[in-house]
Amino acid sequence: MTSIFHQLSRPALENLADVLARQYLQLPCSPAALVHTVPSALMPQIAAELNQLKQQGMQEQNLAYMLRLLAQERQQSQAQRNAIDLVWTGEEFLGTESRDTRIVVKELFSNAQKNVLISSYALDTGNKARDLFEPLAQQMTNNPTLQVRLFVNISRPYRQNKKSDATLIREFAETFRNKIWPSSRFPEVFYDPRALSKDIFPRACLHAKCVVVDDERLLITSANFTEAAHQRNIEAGVLLADPIIAKAMRSQFEMLVERKILCRVPGIIDH
Repeated sequence: MTSIFHQLSRPALENLADVLARQYLQLPCSPAALVHTVPSALMPQIAAELNQLKQQGMQEQNLAYMLRLLAQERQQSQAQRNAIDLVWTGEEFLGTESRDTRIVVKELFSNAQKNVLISSYALDTGNKARDLFEPLAQQMTNNPTLQVRLFVNISRPYRQNKKSDATLIREFAETFRNKIWPSSRFPEVFYDPRALSKDIFPRACLHAKCVVVDDERLLITSANFTEAAHQRNIEAGVLLADPIIAKAMRSQFEMLVERKILCRVPGIIDH
């Protein structure tokens, strides 16, 4: 059912509720009685609907209560929309409503206070990786209680079945210590053992790309933690300021760790 009240702004709904509750407006009313309360173009339709509801038995106080509930719902819906940002890597044009991936990630890392969870399919190495993780590493140095967990895909290179899983994991740990992470205090790093399977059938990969900060903010994105994904590719994501969803995402990963579906990478020591 569509009501003419849905076309009123939140202030107009509140004004109309106020004049009804204070009995400044008596029903039935004429459109002219609504001047300075609702937009003039809507006065005939608003008057008709108010009069019809009055005829059906609703009193002015009941109508005021209904209109205030509608105004409150409008305010809550706007707050939810304000809590969602489009996050983008790639060409940007005047008038677009998006935030830059690299800037968003840097802000998330720099403002983290309690915990950070990162999931990425791929990681850069060398200076590119260090530049991406430097804000978080600095925050870990400034805040010794900050807990950081990184979930990443460690895969078996194509047609390299001779190396053992342990060897591949050890090589990744060495690369992470020496070529990826920019400080001596390391995060906890986890991987999916199925990605190392020599057989195709059980093989799977950790493909999720997200960042959760303090169980309050969640970035879900197509961007890996690579310089290209944060600066040059076309990547899309959303940033949610929603504690319930943020905590739910972290819980998903924590449950996989608890059930040993995702395992901690040995050989990376948090100093």
